[in-house]
Amino acid sequence: MRALKLAAFSFSSNDFELESLFVRKLLRKLGLAEYGGDELLIAIVACGAAALALWLLNPLLALLPLIPFAIVIWFFRDPERTGPTDENLLLAPADGTVTDIVEIDELEFICGKATRVGIFLSPFNVHVNRVPCAGTVRAVGYKTGEFLPAYNPEAPQRNESVSLGFETAGHVLLLVKQITGVLARRIVCETPPGTALTRGQRYGMIKFGSRTELYIPTQWLAEVTVKIGDSVRGGQSVCCKLRTTPAEATRADQFEGSAALAGPDPDKPHSTTEQRVRE
Repeated sequence: MRALKLAAFSFSSNDFELESLFVRKLLRKLGLAEYGGDELLIAIVACGAAALALWLLNPLLALLPLIPFAIVIWFFRDPERTGPTDENLLLAPADGTVTDIVEIDELEFICGKATRVGIFLSPFNVHVNRVPCAGTVRAVGYKTGEFLPAYNPEAPQRNESVSLGFETAGHVLLLVKQITGVLARRIVCETPPGTALTRGQRYGMIKFGSRTELYIPTQWLAEVTVKIGDSVRGGQSVCCKLRTTPAEATRADQFEGSAALAGPDPDKPHSTTEQRVRE
């Protein structure tokens, strides 16, 4: 899988980095996603220009651009969230509706049987992604692909995506995948390998409708606490419960191939990949 390089680390101008940091802090204080600065600036300029042009025709018409501007503000909202603190309870990685819960062979990072919980994010959901529990990022990978509607059953396999593989303090490997949709064509993932993440921490965003998936090793899964059709909130709703010790693996649970992501190797230190974000 193609390696990613974090966009936030590639800026050549220190002044630009400081300006970007200031804007991000400001957006957070306003309750907006720190990843939406570009789009919000475009909305301000476009709606402001439209309001000025309409005001010249009729002052009342100048209010019309407030409608699309309010929609953009609503999309990039980023409320504070808190959930249960039990580390064996995995929080939803995104807001949305649970569309599928299936067991599959996860070959990118976990390298074995895993349960996949798929969450569809409509344009009306909060689109900031959060990690389901505390852990350390071990690998990040980017896959090119199509832009099928996120609710399409073929979207997980065919659409463009970014995968985040991380390891918990209990050495459980988890994978969270951001998948584009027909409208969502911009994925932000700002977590290089080696990053320590806290429970429910923001790590990225998918812009304008999308799908997020959580993969849990079957041998570590005690219970899926949501069902298809449930609405969940990222960083707040509990979607799965982990075992305190892994179940005994059967031959069917084992995988003898190689991982596509730079996952852990039992005989040597964890490998990592250079990151690149599609910004």
